[in-house]
Amino acid sequence: MMGTSSLVRPESPRESRQASVLKAQSQWTLVLREFRSNRGAAIGAAILSILLTLAVLADRVSPYDPIKLMFERSLQPPSFEHLLGTDIYGRDILSRIILGARISLTIGLISVGIGAGLGIPAGLVAGWSTRWISSLIMRITDAMLALPGILLALAIVAVLGPGLNNAMIAVGIAAVPTYTRLIRSCVLSAKEHVYVDAARAIGCSTFRIVLRHILPNIMAPIIVVSTLGIGTAILSAASLSFLGLGAQPPTPEWGTIVSEGRDFLEVAWWISTFPSLAIMITVLSFNLMGDGLRDALDPRLRGR
Repeated sequence: MMGTSSLVRPESPRESRQASVLKAQSQWTLVLREFRSNRGAAIGAAILSILLTLAVLADRVSPYDPIKLMFERSLQPPSFEHLLGTDIYGRDILSRIILGARISLTIGLISVGIGAGLGIPAGLVAGWSTRWISSLIMRITDAMLALPGILLALAIVAVLGPGLNNAMIAVGIAAVPTYTRLIRSCVLSAKEHVYVDAARAIGCSTFRIVLRHILPNIMAPIIVVSTLGIGTAILSAASLSFLGLGAQPPTPEWGTIVSEGRDFLEVAWWISTFPSLAIMITVLSFNLMGDGLRDALDPRLRGR
């Protein structure tokens, strides 16, 4: 009589790949379900969806030209004609905030892209390479971390000069140490896993192991930190613009609008108040969504 083990057909490579795809899809379905069940994350995602829609359609939904000067309407308080009032030059605050959403979100995405684009490779090299290379990268990282992020960004802008592009570069570079330290710690942990030993055993090169095996398995913390980093980048860029080192007038960046209204707080409080609220709501929304992603991507925090 034939044993049961001989009746089991070995799994083909194609079936193995299909099983891996189905497993990955089920995991992401679980993550999405967990994310949706988080009320704070859902609220943050909804607010960001609205902001993103306004940013994309800013030219169409803005009631007035955000740059056109209308001195006859200078310093008008909120009304039906100008829902959030006007500034000293008669420009509609609501229109400037709507266009500023596009600028601020762009700043956040590009700054995070710069920080991650430089920090992730540095962290991968520091986590996998020899001790002296790792020590060199980490000593540079420690030197950058010796200054608070905003001070480091101020120093970089002082070298590059004021301007929106330079502000994005400065904020992005200031975020590099965060990604470098995070990725290095994740790589050091992942190196001890069985799948890395299996990849070595079948002769995979170091480059392939790092990019095809380790990097995909540490994407969860990268996604969380990047989401939280967008809000931080927007706040940092607004701070630079408030100090006159970021976006320059008449660009309707939120920090610039706040700076323009600081001398008129007693007679025109709305100029600085509403863009400040926009900054607060946007940063809070990114933080809520980042916390929700962290809970959804970490199996230990699911269902808590």
